Amino acid sequence: MTRRQRHAGLVLSPVLAMAWFGDALAYRPFDGTDAAIAEPGQVEIELGPAQYLQIGSERTLVAPTVVFNYGLSERWELVLQGEALHSLMQDSPKSSLVGNGLFLKKILREGSLQGQPGPSIATEFGFLLPSINDDPTNSTGGSVAGIVSQQWPWLTVHFNAALAITHQQTADAFVGLILEGPHDWPLRPVAEVFYERDFGGVTTRSALVGAIWQVRDNIAFDVGLRGAQLNDQPLREVRFGVTFGFPVR
Repeated sequence: MTRRQRHAGLVLSPVLAMAWFGDALAYRPFDGTDAAIAEPGQVEIELGPAQYLQIGSERTLVAPTVVFNYGLSERWELVLQGEALHSLMQDSPKSSLVGNGLFLKKILREGSLQGQPGPSIATEFGFLLPSINDDPTNSTGGSVAGIVSQQWPWLTVHFNAALAITHQQTADAFVGLILEGPHDWPLRPVAEVFYERDFGGVTTRSALVGAIWQVRDNIAFDVGLRGAQLNDQPLREVRFGVTFGFPVR
């Protein structure tokens, strides 16, 4: 399965809401991604129907989060994404559409994820699009990322490094590592850690544990429990979703 993270800007304040560079990368249930793309003419959809997020005392329902991937050619993929946030605070009910992005992903080197020896290497770049019904000052940003993946029979590793200009026109740096259990296990354990620095003033340290259930070649369910620290604010998140694919030509 291939995809797009989530890569995720959520609500504590307008600054924190757009601080997560996770918008620009994703592969369920992670904030990072892998060095693989959809097959040519294949659509892959990553759907999170309902997820729970808490930052400090602020509670938010994320429903839905959607990433649309389309295989343009043997080495190129188009990615379109967004997610709807609904505040669960009685004194400040609000819904908004955030995490909007349009990206291209390119395989630079075919490797173990494509059935070839050595690491798979990819890049993903594009635009962070303005949010709807959120911070009125946010504008279009951009990002570029490098991804290196290596798959062994007993372990798969994905390393992500990215730079971005955020919606608030500040610089942002992201470094993350994803670990997956044996790929031939129908239910495999997964984990992710990442560090992100928004030079506008937000630092994020994050860890996630979860599992991916590969039902068929083109259907996988996922669950993830995430804990993070955004400056001095604790973050807790429950993620659940499905990734599925189908040909369109």
